[in-house]
Formats: sequence, C-alpha cells, structure tokens
Amino acid sequence: MWQLDYPWLLLLLPLPWFGYRYLPPYREARSAVRVPFFTGISRAVGQSPTVAGAPGNRGQLLLNLLVWALLVLAVARPVWLEKPIERQQPVRDLMLAIDISQSMETTDFTDDSGQRIDRLAAVKQVVHGFIQRRKDDRLGLIVFGSGAYPQAPLTLDHASLALLLDDTGIGMAGPNTAIGDAIGLSLKLLEQAREQEKVLILLTDGNDTHSAIAPERAAAMAAARGVVIHTIGIGDPQAAGENKVDLGALQRIADSTGGRYFRAEDRASLDQVYATLDRLTPHQVKTFSHQPQRELFWLPLAAALGLLALYHLLAWLHPRLRRSPVRQEA
Repeated sequence: MWQLDYPWLLLLLPLPWFGYRYLPPYREARSAVRVPFFTGISRAVGQSPTVAGAPGNRGQLLLNLLVWALLVLAVARPVWLEKPIERQQPVRDLMLAIDISQSMETTDFTDDSGQRIDRLAAVKQVVHGFIQRRKDDRLGLIVFGSGAYPQAPLTLDHASLALLLDDTGIGMAGPNTAIGDAIGLSLKLLEQAREQEKVLILLTDGNDTHSAIAPERAAAMAAARGVVIHTIGIGDPQAAGENKVDLGALQRIADSTGGRYFRAEDRASLDQVYATLDRLTPHQVKTFSHQPQRELFWLPLAAALGLLALYHLLAWLHPRLRRSPVRQEA
C-alpha cells in the first residue's frame, strides 16, 4: 500500500492555472522593423501571423503542466508501506531468591522415581520447569545463606540461568539464613529493570538469623518500590533454632507487598506452588509494530526530468518543435 506523507502539498497543483488566469501577461520590448509587405513574407516562409498575446505552443504548455504535476507529486513524498514487523518483549522481571543454607540438605523430599532427595535438589527440579515455562520473561537468580549473592542477573538467556542453578550447592553462601539481605539485594538488582511489573519469589526453609536488615523492613521497601514478593516456606515449623521456618514472617512479607504466601511440605506441594505462581504472574508480552517504508518520490521526479530531457532532445533534432508562431504587430 502506498500513501503520501505530505498530501496537503497537492493543493499546489492549480497554482499555474491561477497564475495564467490572474497574472498580467509578460511583455518584452524588442526592436522591430516595420515592413508594408509583412503578410507576403509570412506567406513565403509558410507561417500565419497571429495576434499578440495569443496562446503559443500548446504541446509545450501541456508538457509544462505535466512536469509541474509530477514535481508536486514528488514533493508530496509518496511512500510504499511494507508489511508491519512485530517483535516481543517481556513485561515482567522475575527474581528468584533461593535459600541454600545448611538446613537445605535435609532429605525429606522425593523425586519422580520415589527416591529420597534433599530439599535443594527438589527445589532445583521444580524451578527448572518453572524457568522453561517463563521463556519470554527476564529471570534472575539470587542465592542466600549467611549472606545474599547474585548468581545470575536478569536475563533472557534461560539456558545459562539453568546451568548456574545447577552449579548452586548447599552451604556455598554460609550455614545461616539472611532473608532480609536477600530481599535487599533483589531490590538492588530490580532497580535496573526497565519493566514496571517486578516480582520476587523467595524460597526458604528457615528463619532470619543473619540479616543486616530486618525482613519486615526490607519488605516495606519492596512495597514502596512496587515489587511484589511471593514467599514459599518449605521447612519444619516444629524444628528448633535456625531450622525452624518462620511461617508468620513469610506471611507478613507477602501480605505487605501484595504477594502470596505458600506452604510446600513435599515435592507435589512444591510443584503446585509454582503452577499457582504461573497463574499469578501470567505469560504476557508487549508487541511493538514497526512498518518499514520505501521512498517513491524519485519516480515522479525522474519522470519529470525524463520528459524535459526528451522534449529538448526532440527539439534539438527537429527545430520546428520549439518555434513559436509569428505574431503580427500592429
């Protein structure tokens, strides 16, 4: 499909007619010789005298009008619109914060074959499936124990993210649990995100014992910045010390940011948690459309120049084409 970028310039088309109609005729004073036998001379050269001011070469007039129309069409900038090009961009930035403290080595989960595995291994299996389902979202990974550390920045390279998740081991970040620091580090990484919707999924099996900032304070900062935190508790609330998961704190963190709290007691429950998160943070993309266009102004411009060149070539080959009728002076 083609269109004109400046269609209003077509209003210039009748300009020559207005000039011809309302402007006074151009007169040029020349020296002339008066002869009493002008009619005889005209008959001898094969031309008929005309009255001064009468129309001249009508073919040249039509050519000029056609050239003018082509030039106006060229400056109106005709373009050919190509088929729109669409691309997709994620609308959510998801940060995963996974507890890798010493208590995550507890073997109270089972794999698909029924074998007993530790908590971190079960988490990895479920998170891998979650990552595969979020292929159009930017995902990041934070691991925390006695401190919080960025394992992967927000990225669309989910294959590398999966490899970094596999390389994560229990105790790499220390034996304790720093939930508040994990939230604080997540906020720092999410500050670089371009999207408005930002989500943190926090998974832990213990209670905060080693953070420089209280988890409730970190959650309040997240709420102020529009970050939604979903919390997942997989520990034993009846355990003692650091191994006792603080379900009440996880509930308060989620509630203060508009997120959800989940309790995962086994592998099936953990699967169900991430399936629910898929519904809470649905797969959405923004579509940007760019429609390429090709310039066509050169076509009428080339046609106008070609007509002028052809006319002057023919006039050079046949001089009679450029002769104007002889005008009879009074």
